[in-house]
Order: sequence, then structure tokens, then C-alpha cells
Amino acid sequence: MVAMESIGRYRLVRRIGAGSFATVWLGHDDDLDVPVAVKVLADNWAANSDVRNRFLAEARIMRRIHDRRLVQVHDIGSLEDGRPYFVMDYIDGGSLNELRQHGIEPVRALRLCAEACRALDVLHANDIIHRDVTPGNLLLSATTNGDAQVLIADLGVAKSMVDAVGATMTAGTPSYMAPEQAMGVTPLDKRVDIYSLTAVTYAMLTGHPPFLVRSIADILARDISQPPEAIARHVGAPATLDAVMISGLAADRNRRPPTALLLAEALQTIAGEMEPTGARSRAPDGSVITPPTSPSSRRQSPTASEITTPDLPPVPGPYSSSSPHTATLSGFEPPSPYPSAPAYQPASQPFAGSYLGSGDHDAVRQLTTSPPDVAVPSRPVAYYILLAVSALALFAISMFVTILLLR
Repeated sequence: MVAMESIGRYRLVRRIGAGSFATVWLGHDDDLDVPVAVKVLADNWAANSDVRNRFLAEARIMRRIHDRRLVQVHDIGSLEDGRPYFVMDYIDGGSLNELRQHGIEPVRALRLCAEACRALDVLHANDIIHRDVTPGNLLLSATTNGDAQVLIADLGVAKSMVDAVGATMTAGTPSYMAPEQAMGVTPLDKRVDIYSLTAVTYAMLTGHPPFLVRSIADILARDISQPPEAIARHVGAPATLDAVMISGLAADRNRRPPTALLLAEALQTIAGEMEPTGARSRAPDGSVITPPTSPSSRRQSPTASEITTPDLPPVPGPYSSSSPHTATLSGFEPPSPYPSAPAYQPASQPFAGSYLGSGDHDAVRQLTTSPPDVAVPSRPVAYYILLAVSALALFAISMFVTILLLR
């Protein structure tokens, strides 16, 4: 294949990332004299109408929602071979995944994740669920005062919640995927993103995701009743952090915070409690952005007690709970001790770059045409023995009654 030197009016500088479905190039708009990012559908998926439509849907969503917390799309077109592409803002601050790999101070990690929650709420306010929130899909851009702004990218698996009932494809990154998403439960709702962002927060604080899963099968095989390993003591945080992690990573989505803003409030509060008293008055990283224009962001910041009022229906399935979670942030009880998780082995291959999903191992994308089968629990042998004895007893009684009647 001949290397491309330009796409449309955009001169290509270098490739900055490649994923399962697309390649992203750093380009330059010579007419406006600004750098851009150009995302092109992979040639091996060009003939797949579903993937092609999802690619174009990503561009339309990013173009339709005008908010500084979302990477903006400025142009769209097609190559000579028919593959679609679209042109975005070039975000040069890297991603949360790069910070995760190099290590980040816990308070700053919590504040950046709180900002990511607020960015995610912009999507939810527009009836969009992302379905693949990972550290690599959360980009960083420097603001005029030197702080970091978090932006959401890679909406390739996002889908309008009003159309989610018809979804049959399981897609996402297993290490950050909610159980109901792995099981193919429909309809999905915004709480799958809240689970993922809680997992991202856990990874930013520890360097690795909360559970050792690398595939959909690993998620289905995991004992979902086991909470994540406690981390508050290791990062110098109050015990509330462990309670928030357990709530956000609950297999039953009714136990999770019902909105991303509530999770943001909890993380921001914990970060404030971890800072020295004299440092709490300064503006936190990534939270000094001027108020966004989206209606959801203009509403008053929620209180943590609102976590007690889930606003979405329960999840059907084996992990559903009949009793809703009623703990508030201020009333979170420290979690009971439980065994530590096995030592995490980091992937040998680095994650993919910005604008794309993460790389292999912790970020293998799974596509299926039908929901995976759910294993049916087997009955103990004693059950069948008791059943056989009961049948023999019933037969003997019936024969005895028959003989009496014949006499």
C-alpha cells in the first residue's frame, strides 16, 4: 500500500495511533495553519456496514454536541477507496493512560477523574452512553492557566440510549466493562459508564484495573460477589474511598451512583479531605474550566446523599439485588476486610495512543452477534438421590393401597 501524504486538504505528518477499527493521523490544516487529528476507518472493515455506520455515528455525535469537554469534529469526507474519515481537534496533552503508566499523585488522580465524570455527564445529558470509557479515551489538554482539562474521545461504540433496546453487539474493553454489558443485557444505561469510570479511577490510583479480566469470558467466570481489593490505606485516603469503589463497581447497577455528577462529587470530596488544610483553597487540576454551556452542567452540584435515589430500572439477571443500596457518601461504612486480589501482571504491549481504544490484553474489543450464554448452576447429587427415594416411596404406597382395595 502506498503511504498517504494527505487526506483531503489536510497534510499528514505522522500516525499517532492505530486500533481495531481505525487509524488516527496527526495532520496539518495548511489553510488555517493548525494541527488536526484525522481518523480513518481501517480498510479491513470498509465493507462491514455495521462498523462503517458506527464510525460515521461517532463523527455525527461529536459534531452535534458542542461542549469543551468533548473532542470536536470539524470535517468529514471519504478517501478514493470509499473509506470514510473525519477531522478532529488535535489534543496534545496525552491521555490519562499515560499518567497511569508513569504514576500520578493520588489527589491529582482523583480530581482528574472527577473532571472525567463531569465530561461523561455531558454525554449522558444528550442521551448518549459511551460504552468504552478507559484511561486511553480520556484526553488531557492544557488550559490557559496551566491546569489540565479532561476531554472524552473515541465514541466508536457509543449508542443513543433511546435506540439501545435494539443493540445486539457486545463491545468495549473487558478490564473496564460492567458485568451487564459483558452478558449482553439490554437495554444498557448510563450506569455502565459509571462502572467503567470507577474502574478508571481505581486504575489511576493503583496503576492497574480493579479486576484481573482480559476477555468477556473472564468477566462471566469471575465471582461478581467479590469486591475489589481495598486501596484507601495504600494511597492515604479516607475509608470512604473504598466504599465509593465498592459502590461504583457493584455488579448490581442499582448499587452504583445513579449519575456521573454524584460520582464526581464523591471523588472531589475525598480529594479535598486528603489535602492539607492550607492547600484546599487552591483550584484543583482540571476543575478550573469556565462553566460549560450544556444544560446538565449548569445545574447545581448534587449532594452525595442523592446517591440513595437510583433513577433507572433494575438489571435482570443472576446478579440482581432485591434491596437497593441506601448508603450515602457521608454514611459510607468502611468495608469489611476481605482477601487481597492476586498480584496484577501488567500487559507487555503498551496501550494504543489517543483518540482510540486501549491496546491488547487489558483492552481487547469483543464483538458478538448474540448475548453470551449464561451458565446454569448444577444441582447437588443428594438432590437426585432424594428425588429417587421419594419416587420409590410413592410407588410402594400406591401398590400397598391397590392390594388392600383388591382384597
